[in-house]
Amino acid sequence: MRTIAKLFGRSPFVPLQSHMAKVCACVDKIVEIFDALVHDDYERVNTLAKVISELEHEADQVKYDIQNHLPKKMFLAVDRSKLLDILSTQDSIADKCENIAVLLTLKQVHMPQVLHEKFKSYLGKNVEAFYAAHNIINQFDELVETRFGGVEAERVKQMVDDVAYKEHEVDLMQRDLLKVLFSLDGQMSISEFHIWNHIMQQVSELSNVSERLANRVRTTLVLR
Repeated sequence: MRTIAKLFGRSPFVPLQSHMAKVCACVDKIVEIFDALVHDDYERVNTLAKVISELEHEADQVKYDIQNHLPKKMFLAVDRSKLLDILSTQDSIADKCENIAVLLTLKQVHMPQVLHEKFKSYLGKNVEAFYAAHNIINQFDELVETRFGGVEAERVKQMVDDVAYKEHEVDLMQRDLLKVLFSLDGQMSISEFHIWNHIMQQVSELSNVSERLANRVRTTLVLR
């Protein structure tokens, strides 16, 4: 197995992409855990929560490995501090996934039928925003080849705008979901109401942080 140090020999961005693959695994499991919740499969919810926690830990280990092996004197196509900032931002997405998983295990919460379709679309849009940011990270090698300029850089800037628009769509969908949640007043306990409100906020962080990650890349492009 190639070490992070060896990966840096190929490109300073390959380790970053390797870490993002771990983050991606966390996000994919979030989709699965909500599928289990919809079916009131609490045993599977708890199992997936543990898997997400393990994946988040693995992402942390890759992050620490990168931080420990990122060359301080080697020429990098991107400023070292900016590379670490991007790494930290994408790692926080894995943290958000773990936060969501923990929330779903604090209490056996039931998802009201009226929320099913809207929440599915809401979660899906957050995941879309994440994958759009994920694609940007995967473009780093092409950006290096073009010296962070030209058509490729312009295309990535458009991708950044796409992430921002998806995050905006999430905001609108969240408002609709909250209206439905408030309409259920009296049909669920106060604790259930607060947990669902918190769950929705945490899920929205997937797109919020994805937008932040995309903007980190935009800033890197603009400053070059």
